[in-house]
Amino acid sequence: MTERIYVNVNSDFDSTGYMRPRTITWSDGRTFRIEAVKDFRPASSLGRGRTGDCYTVVIRGEERRLFFEKSSELFAARVGRWFVERDI
Repeated sequence: MTERIYVNVNSDFDSTGYMRPRTITWSDGRTFRIEAVKDFRPASSLGRGRTGDCYTVVIRGEERRLFFEKSSELFAARVGRWFVERDI
């Protein structure tokens, strides 16, 4: 079983609209640079009727999965939010 940990992520957008995460910041203020994006794929199994994307990223030399959960159209000013999963 896993739980979602929502995090702050700084990202860039290129001219094609691709969103590339650059740093991740935990709720305690620790910030880590994302060294590389190894993979990107749609993650339609996010549940709660939402779609999203899964990025396989490298942080401090280790591969991690970082998810982007797209917001519903009810909140036009909110594009989505980022989370990581933790085993519980």
